[in-house]
Amino acid sequence: MASDKALSWVFAEEFVEENELLAQAREAATDLGADPVSTGVGAALRLLAATCGAKAVLEIGTGAGVSGLWLLQGMSPDGVLTTIDQEVEFHKHARRAFAAAGIASQRTRLIAGRALDVLPRMAARGYDMMVIDAPNAEIPDYLDHALRVLRPGGLIVIVHALWHDQVADPAQRDEQTVTMREIAKVLGSSEEFIPAMLPVGDGLLAAVKRR
Repeated sequence: MASDKALSWVFAEEFVEENELLAQAREAATDLGADPVSTGVGAALRLLAATCGAKAVLEIGTGAGVSGLWLLQGMSPDGVLTTIDQEVEFHKHARRAFAAAGIASQRTRLIAGRALDVLPRMAARGYDMMVIDAPNAEIPDYLDHALRVLRPGGLIVIVHALWHDQVADPAQRDEQTVTMREIAKVLGSSEEFIPAMLPVGDGLLAAVKRR
């Protein structure tokens, strides 16, 4: 049974093929140590963006633009991706990836800075989707901002939600695993979100804001 599950996971991860531009962005991200999302996660992000008809997406953690490229594929053709990262070098590579993909410059807004300093300036109920790929310790603070910036029916998506397959194992008690486990518990029991844990890549925790 376990081997069947492993085969199914690999099949799901490789179900949508990555194009050459995404492969190049992934290579750049890996070289930078930016830990890009897997192909399965990227495909799921694209699907979620398309499903909610996203015109305005807020991303925390730009990396080299891998997740951004997937999101832009699923967003409305006139949609704008706002993406925040402290690493200026990451933004340089992300801009290069977006330009190579033919993404018009007005469709991306790259903000260099600490997300917790930037988020208070983001418009209330101004976003259809918020994607978080950031240090675990900061994520609880982002949840409060998500409630403010997401429109009713908007999506919050947390990457690495299964944290290297450790969240499901109660014996794993390191700080990062415990933090992600608590985040899942908070969203799972929240009356303000409708949540689901998606077992793609390293896990996606997705939740729809009720109102």
